[in-house]
Amino acid sequence: MSSVSSGRDRRSRELAGAIRDGLRAANAQLSVLDQVVSGRLGLRDADRVCLDLIARHGPVGPSELARLASVHPATMTGILDRLQRAGWVVRERDPDAADRRGVSVRVRRDRVGEVYRLYGGMRSALDGICAGYGAAELEVIADFLGKVAEAGRGAADELADRDAPGPPP
Repeated sequence: MSSVSSGRDRRSRELAGAIRDGLRAANAQLSVLDQVVSGRLGLRDADRVCLDLIARHGPVGPSELARLASVHPATMTGILDRLQRAGWVVRERDPDAADRRGVSVRVRRDRVGEVYRLYGGMRSALDGICAGYGAAELEVIADFLGKVAEAGRGAADELADRDAPGPPP
């Protein structure tokens, strides 16, 4: 192996490590932001996460939401009960369900502005950061972040499957 190739490999490893460290730091800071937002909204962190999932994927059925959030369906029932009591979501009969018990959950649009305002500072900061990159660079960053999110989902699913209790003996 040439020294040029070896130098590139070393630099790639260094950059990959810096990216991992950067993602850990960003995750920690975004978690802090999310906790502050949850507190301001009077929500538990898990409830705010589910509210975000409903906003992004909804209307969505409770079972699918439990899968997306990697929580037990009984836990999801409690989360949805709290979100509904607090006026964040609405459960509606799902016209596409196989039976009449099927429901879907959607975010109440009249409440979305409350969450949107609390994340306003971060949105503005991101807009400023993105303004420093060209379209081609932003495409690479968007692709990378999509792959990171998918890898995180896969790792969570793998852990959930591996740690799930097996059938009784």
